[in-house]
Order: sequence, then C-alpha cells, then structure tokens
Amino acid sequence: MKKPLVIFGGGDIAQLAHYYFTTDADYEVVAFTVDADYLTNSTFCDLPLVPFEAIARDYPPDQYEMFIAVSYSKLNAIRKEKYLAAKAMGYRMASFISPHATVLNQGRIGENCFIFEDNTIQPFVTIGNNVTLWSGNHIGHHSIIHDHCFISSHVVISGGVEIGECCFIGVNATLRDHIKVGERCVIGAGALILADAEAEGVYVGNATERARIPSSRLRSI
Repeated sequence: MKKPLVIFGGGDIAQLAHYYFTTDADYEVVAFTVDADYLTNSTFCDLPLVPFEAIARDYPPDQYEMFIAVSYSKLNAIRKEKYLAAKAMGYRMASFISPHATVLNQGRIGENCFIFEDNTIQPFVTIGNNVTLWSGNHIGHHSIIHDHCFISSHVVISGGVEIGECCFIGVNATLRDHIKVGERCVIGAGALILADAEAEGVYVGNATERARIPSSRLRSI
C-alpha cells in the first residue's frame, strides 16, 4: 500500500516532485499546499491545493507525510523555513531517491532530499536533510553535504569535500578533493574550486567570450 503524501509547492519543482513520487516511489500524492497569500487556485496537477495554514487540520501529520518542493530561492532559506515549519507541525518528511541513481553510501541520506536520476553517490558519503541533487552529479567518497543545500546538474564533487549548510552549486562546477565550502556559498556555473571557499562567498567562473575571428576562418573544424 502506497503512503499518502502532501507536497508543499505550486510551481515547476512541485510538478516534478509529483511526477517522480508518482512514477518511481512508494507514495501516492494526495494534495498540494502553499501559503495562503500565494493561493491562486483550488487545484494543482488535478489535486487539491490547500493553504499551508490549514494543512494539519485537513491532512493531519499522523496520517500523511510531506515533501517540501521548493527551489534554492534566497539561498535555500525558503525551503529551509518550510521544512522546519512542517517538522514543527509533526510531519514526517519524505525523500525521493531515484532508482536510476547510483547510491553506494549505505543510506546516509537525510529527510526531504530530492535525488534525481544519474547521480553517483560514492561510498562513505553523508548527505544531510533537505538537500537537492539535480541530475547527473558525481559526489565523491567521504564527502559531506550539510543540510539545505542545492546541487544543480553535472557537478563534480571530489572525494573528501565538506559543503556547509545552505550552499548553491551551479551547473558543471568542479570541486577538487579535500576542501571545505563554507555555509551559504554560491558557486557559479562552470566554476573550478581548488581551495577552501569562505562562508557566504560568491565564486563565479569566467564566462567564455566570443573569439575575434568568425567560424568560417577556422581551419581545424
């Protein structure tokens, strides 16, 4: 029997969570919830959309689990806030771990995590609570990802890396082994991090610029 699940959110990530939990998990999504100030409709994905302020009355925490499907807005602060609020109400927080991910860390993954397909999580990795790993990342052995982080696609985190709370790591970033990333860091798309990153630091790689010659003058392509 599938476990009944309420999803917090009414946008793209909530719709993705509905798809993944429905397709590849032992859950039945029964409703969505958002803050009353953001309630513009009564349904989402053909399911009830109810105010978060009334969720415990309509879907009590002793009968339903919850998943917070929110992005990295305000450096994950909104997702953290709603996660803690749902926990305070007594909800058990669900995680989605894709069966199409390679997970070799003996289950050391926290609650309210969103682990997409094609992630490789090597042995002895620890992943905290409320962490999103978008598709196609490599999480090297003995690395630690603390709570409330968002790792976007095709990130390479080498072995023994420690990432502090509430960090965002952009697409195609690469982190060398045995470094520490402080809390609330932003590491931009394509960045190469070879040393420790300070808390609240912003590390942005150089964007590729157009060459001065046109493609018609290239001889090797």
